[in-house]
Amino acid sequence: MANGVFIYRSDSTYEDDPAAQYQFPAQYLSRAKEFIADWVIYLEPTKVARTRGYFAVACVQQIIPDPKAEGMYIAIIEPGTYLDFASPVAFKGSEGPIERGLLNPHGKISGRAQSAVRPIATEDFYRILDLGLDGGRTLLPRNDGSTVVPGVGDEGVIFETETPRERVQRLTTRIARDHVFRVSVLKAYEETCALTGLKLINGGGRAEVAAAHIKPVAANGPDSINNGIALSGTAHWMFDRGLI
Repeated sequence: MANGVFIYRSDSTYEDDPAAQYQFPAQYLSRAKEFIADWVIYLEPTKVARTRGYFAVACVQQIIPDPKAEGMYIAIIEPGTYLDFASPVAFKGSEGPIERGLLNPHGKISGRAQSAVRPIATEDFYRILDLGLDGGRTLLPRNDGSTVVPGVGDEGVIFETETPRERVQRLTTRIARDHVFRVSVLKAYEETCALTGLKLINGGGRAEVAAAHIKPVAANGPDSINNGIALSGTAHWMFDRGLI
């Protein structure tokens, strides 16, 4: 097993659905097989307008021949593992590429950067993961000096104090995933309820809207921005009960 990178374009002709499957040609098959039962990071290339850079993580369940296209294969994403990053990570930072394994001995970006399916160095994988998961920070800082009490509200999900494998294992826990999902959805909706149009911020500087799954987690709804909607408490209650 190994970690990898899948390059994804929203304008691609490939039949990709990041939360469910990733299509690729036979030339990448042997490389992609190394990622089965392990995690990959999605990257939107810099040539895409308003690129998100590294924007999500998911676990590859299996790889099958594409029944609709000869010479093509599909990486099936394990249900419930796809997670949009709370903070997409740019391909380049102030010190150069975040994925440092792409640099050649002369410090230049090598041709490996063009590979749609490629392995990623362990240290690069965890660096991007930490940046994308936002270090467990809440959406808006609390300015009242209070701390988050475990089991109440948004829990502090601190990844950087854990070992690498513990960080990955937490990607499967509901508390950690709900935190990252909330941050990404509320950012997309600018902390505003999609139904009422209200943007309420409490005295602690925290947005009083919830991130609801459109397709429920119980029905294998993914933790993706496209499957999320920001709702006030009352609207969320009504939404969950099919009243709106």
